[in-house]
Amino acid sequence: MWKTIVRRILIMIPQLLVLSILIFILAKLMPGDPFTGMITPETDPARVAELREKAGLNDPVLVQYVRWVKNSLQGDFGKSYTFKRDVASLIGERALNTFWLSLLSVILLYAIAIPLGVLSGRFQNSILDKIIVLYSFITFAIPVFVLALLFLFFFGYKLEWFPTVGSVDIKYDPGTIGYIWSKIYHMLLPAITTAILGTTGVIQYLRSEVIDSKTMDYVRTARSKGIPIKKVYSRHIFRNSLLPIAAFFGFTITGLLGGSIFIETIFGYQGMGQLFISSLSSRDYSVITALVMLYGFLALLGSLLSDIIMSIVDPRIRIE
Repeated sequence: MWKTIVRRILIMIPQLLVLSILIFILAKLMPGDPFTGMITPETDPARVAELREKAGLNDPVLVQYVRWVKNSLQGDFGKSYTFKRDVASLIGERALNTFWLSLLSVILLYAIAIPLGVLSGRFQNSILDKIIVLYSFITFAIPVFVLALLFLFFFGYKLEWFPTVGSVDIKYDPGTIGYIWSKIYHMLLPAITTAILGTTGVIQYLRSEVIDSKTMDYVRTARSKGIPIKKVYSRHIFRNSLLPIAAFFGFTITGLLGGSIFIETIFGYQGMGQLFISSLSSRDYSVITALVMLYGFLALLGSLLSDIIMSIVDPRIRIE
């Protein structure tokens, strides 16, 4: 197993190299540069040309790429021309906000989806099952931005139960109880929205596995021995039904840092998704390239973690 993990990590190196080349080329093909927005009728062209020369934008493309890769390996992703800060510290700050929001979303997602999936599979074709299936169809069909806007309008503006923008109230000092509660309070509505939209897949997978498991020989054997039906579901059916969910758990873990572009943008939550959109609109290439590279790395890491988790949960499964 460890040899396979090392091999998979080594394979990730050329994959990341190819990804870095594609990202750098696409960034260069985008119109304008970070200094384009500074140009006005009153702007001195010589000053703009001086800034571009100082930033190394006039160097050959190969020289710029090698310099970018070398600096990135040292943890230096450059400076954000929009925020006037180091890209690494900026992403680190936003990644922390995204992590807590995503962690709360995942907790709520599984708290909703697992009971509904088990109940739907256990009471197949009942009224409860039909209601849960209908709920799954609705959450699957509704677009992310539609539900987010509905929740924001109804619960944020109409009922005023939740804040409508930001990640924390600025009147609280960091580390205080009020500050911590404000952070949680600002995360609740976007986390609930994300969780509801993410329950569809888990419910359907779990429902199908529970229905299939009910006809297995080990279940018949357990019931013939007089084991109560609740224990049959909790100790046998439920545990085996979690395997398909475990297959995607690695992507769920890495997704904690990926964030949601739509959710964070609509709710004005200061995370990585909102940072990505604002960087695109301002042509902040140093932030864009760093974020896309991070997303690519997280996708590869998620695939590896999913295989590892599957091999731990079910010893019969081995990483190929």
